[in-house]
Amino acid sequence: MIVQACINGARPSDFHPRIPLTLDAMVHDAAASVAAGAAELHVHPRGADGKESLAAVDDTVAAIRRACPGTLIGVSTGAWIEGDPERTRQAIGRWRVLPDYASVNLSEDDAPGVMQLLRQKGVGIEVGLASVADAERYVSFGDHERVFRVLIELDDEKDLQRAYHISDGIISVLERSRQPRPVLLHGFDGTVWPFVRSARERRYSTRVGLEDGKHLPDGTIAGDNAALVAAAVAIFRGQSG
Repeated sequence: MIVQACINGARPSDFHPRIPLTLDAMVHDAAASVAAGAAELHVHPRGADGKESLAAVDDTVAAIRRACPGTLIGVSTGAWIEGDPERTRQAIGRWRVLPDYASVNLSEDDAPGVMQLLRQKGVGIEVGLASVADAERYVSFGDHERVFRVLIELDDEKDLQRAYHISDGIISVLERSRQPRPVLLHGFDGTVWPFVRSARERRYSTRVGLEDGKHLPDGTIAGDNAALVAAAVAIFRGQSG
């Protein structure tokens, strides 16, 4: 059970005044999040224009690794980043400073191809499941156990009970397949904290950060990523509701 910090994601600059979109800001927030108790980092590297970029992975991972030695660093491979499967594969193929793992969304058509490429490069795979259909697709792969972790993520589900229903369905599929990989469970915006608590109850890992939401458990806006991490760590330690 760990708390991962997801420090920026695809959020725009006006989402929060402290959203880290420059390299220096990402390095600062990564170090602050680790100091607040984050065991791992999930980052969406940005180019000089501020846009998400798989080409920026080398510089971003290298800089964060210098600031946070020994901390596992993951990145996204979301299809929207490059906007084309071939460009996505080409960008990943050019990586020289490798992240410890990369997230792959099973809702995306080219997920199997991206997973194969990551394995060839020796990068761990955090396989993202946002629906029961994603979970069924995942367990249908003959090599589905060859992943670093399973990520259950209810990205845009605003109805909490429906979100629980979907997550329970995903978990049922995983349990039927007897897949032994670690699980990280997280929500988005209004479901962030219910799923942090659910992860603790199920003894799963979780993640928080400005990628997933900006509010603290009491509904106030967090000052930064470190404040979100500290709140999640407190819940995991049983120091808060």
